[in-house]
Amino acid sequence: MASGGGSWKGLWVVTVAAVALTVLATTHTWNPFPQLWSWITTSGPVAPGTRWQQSLGGTPQSVSIAGEAVIVEYRTSVEAYGLTAAVKLWSSDADWAAVAGKGANSVVVTGRLLTKGYQVLDPSTGAVRRADTAASAVWTYQDAIVDLSCGGGDSCRLTAWDPRAGTQLWSVATGSIGFVLDAANPDLPDTRRLVSGAVDDDVAGPPALPGLIGLPHDGEVRVIDTATGRLVQTVRPARDQRIVVVGGRVLTVTGTARDGTCYYGVVGGSPAGEVVWRRDGLNLRTADNGSACEQDQDPAGGYNVVLGVDPYGREVLINGYDGRNLWYGDKESTVLAVDDAYAVIRKGASIRGFSFTKDKNVWRQDDRPDAGAALTPYAAIVASEGRVTALSVSSGTVRADVRTDAKVFTVGPDGLILVAGRDMAYLPFS
Repeated sequence: MASGGGSWKGLWVVTVAAVALTVLATTHTWNPFPQLWSWITTSGPVAPGTRWQQSLGGTPQSVSIAGEAVIVEYRTSVEAYGLTAAVKLWSSDADWAAVAGKGANSVVVTGRLLTKGYQVLDPSTGAVRRADTAASAVWTYQDAIVDLSCGGGDSCRLTAWDPRAGTQLWSVATGSIGFVLDAANPDLPDTRRLVSGAVDDDVAGPPALPGLIGLPHDGEVRVIDTATGRLVQTVRPARDQRIVVVGGRVLTVTGTARDGTCYYGVVGGSPAGEVVWRRDGLNLRTADNGSACEQDQDPAGGYNVVLGVDPYGREVLINGYDGRNLWYGDKESTVLAVDDAYAVIRKGASIRGFSFTKDKNVWRQDDRPDAGAALTPYAAIVASEGRVTALSVSSGTVRADVRTDAKVFTVGPDGLILVAGRDMAYLPFS
């Protein structure tokens, strides 16, 4: 009897305490629940050797380094933290965010879905540097912000801006584009990046502005010369063709179904429409095997480099400008990542870094059979389950090597950002 009475007494005390806490919280007198939940959900270190670790208010859509700030994009907001000590700098409501520029000249571009216009923010203060009220789509690059504005009918314009200064670089009429392009960095007919599953797709940050941009509309591709800001060509592919704009060339990929298989050919054309190079039998993997050669995806690659496969199943990296082979593999080799100067290639359990200019392997990592990879301007990332390694792209010198299950979201000049759940951490290079 005494034991049962004590149990009921204890339950009564707990119940009263819970009711009191709830009343205090709902009347805004004192709310302990956010701190309590934060204490319950606090995890251990994201990785050994990090400079700082910060709990986030939600699961990030993207994380970028912009100068001395870390930009965190959520589904309906964006926040900035100091890179040195993760001090929160500012926050803003936004449905999308992207970083343009490079280093100290970086800016943050934000906007709302289904709403025209965008803002260009200072990454350290959140102050508005420039605002637009007409653009429906924006692309962010190291050296430009390019936006598309359509006033109705056929009056669409593509305009390039200096990211930091906000001055107009050029503007060109494109005709009608429609409503297929909106928000930040909508897909264009170019190459898709190769990255590991343990690495975010945008880990390398904004690319340099390419020499040509292709705008898709109603089965056509309108090709814009970004050096002069001119519409130089309008291409309408045939039913068995796909158009992509790579390395200053307009590539026409043809896939013909015959004898139960697909026969491929690629033609590289100049902005004026002249044939510069041609490759028969080169499969850029623009069609699924079971789709009767129907091409529904862009080729993999990076900048002016395209990944293809020959009729014997050997992967090959092609210079999109002149059609040269930059690397020719064997049947056991697989390209994991590529940019305009290097490729990361797996063969068996070894990961190798290949230099196009030196035409040879410049580094190697052994015993990484299941690893993926990514290339950034500051490091090559090799990531496998439970381990992340950052290496010098040119020499393979190890800049960081940690045991972690976190995902690599972005890489800066001096370190990388890891995210595990709602915990973000900065790992400096050694």
